[in-house]
Amino acid sequence: MKVLMVNKFLHPNGGSETYIFKLGEQLKKMGHEVEFFGMEHPARCVGNSAGAYTSEMDFHKASAIQKISYSLRTIYSAEARRKIRLVLKTFSPDVVHLNNFNFQLTPSVILEVRSYEKKSGKKIKIVFTAHDYQLVCPNHMLKNLSTNQVCEKCLGGNYVSCLKHKCIHASAMKSAIGMLEAFYWKLRKTYREIDTIISPSHFLAGRIASNPHLKGRIITLHNFIDKPGEIKEPVVGDYVLYFGRYAEEKGIGSLLAAALCLPEIPFVFAGSGPLEEQVNQAANIENKGFLKQDEIYRLIAGAAFCVVPSEWYENCPFSVMESQMCLSPVLGADMGGIPELIEVGKTGELFEAGNVKQLSEKIKMLWNDKEKLAAYSENCRNVHFMSLEEYCMEMMNLYEK
Repeated sequence: MKVLMVNKFLHPNGGSETYIFKLGEQLKKMGHEVEFFGMEHPARCVGNSAGAYTSEMDFHKASAIQKISYSLRTIYSAEARRKIRLVLKTFSPDVVHLNNFNFQLTPSVILEVRSYEKKSGKKIKIVFTAHDYQLVCPNHMLKNLSTNQVCEKCLGGNYVSCLKHKCIHASAMKSAIGMLEAFYWKLRKTYREIDTIISPSHFLAGRIASNPHLKGRIITLHNFIDKPGEIKEPVVGDYVLYFGRYAEEKGIGSLLAAALCLPEIPFVFAGSGPLEEQVNQAANIENKGFLKQDEIYRLIAGAAFCVVPSEWYENCPFSVMESQMCLSPVLGADMGGIPELIEVGKTGELFEAGNVKQLSEKIKMLWNDKEKLAAYSENCRNVHFMSLEEYCMEMMNLYEK
């Protein structure tokens, strides 16, 4: 089978890139042909036989004139249609697997796939993996940036709130473009052309299903995860761990406030981000900074438990999965897809997102109950998340339907 992976970035940049690289590599090992289409970049590490990519768009380094040009190209991209047409003709895929495509590539690529299909007479299946809320929310996060609160006002298809609250980078111009982009593709009903949508969580699937054009074609597959090789015995460690980005949406503000209320409990943080200075000021927090994956795994395995205090709609956070794979219980916020990954009273506990008092109480309760932590840690042995190999087998079933 021939699979064309489509993603705006074709260099290491974030979770969606890790996903397409690993998925593509495993599919090749299984004997399938895989090529990639996206934006050109000096660090691009995957490609296609046509050598066709869209020109690089860097919004942060763009001049005033470039920004005006980018504004038009983020709604509809004739270049993306032209370039993917070359790839379709050269590679002739059986499946086009879309990932993050808005703004840099735009849904124009979907139109071109269907156009090529009609002209060539070859049926092409379009699959889309939702890494965020981009199909139903112009800023992709379901978050009102003016209040820093979760927001679902755009779910009904009225995207005016995006402009009203400057939801894209707190910019009226960018938010207006995002609003227009969402309305444009809604009116063209382009997302109807997607055959199957893969959601990493039931929560995200439910939000996507708010679009009547998408309901009924969504399948939930929790993310695959690399299993740690050295973790054999559960350990109730002598610190509480947070690892990830030091940012407001991750609930760092609430966790710092809780740590301040619990000076007798030692915390370890691993990561980086805009709130790093506040992390460094806390007397009972040791900041390990950014670590490699094997170092993170060892830190997780040595923790009493891990805290995932997010205050936005996480869909399927690896932090919860990695913790349990390393036999560490999780205290997680009851928000987004987090509750789907924790069996309360078995592998961890939940608390009300943003509720510092409840978070503090739950941390103290777990810290003082080593017997419960030991039981939770042992229960983590029975947690199963798909390996990359298992995930790809599921993916092939979807491709072939």
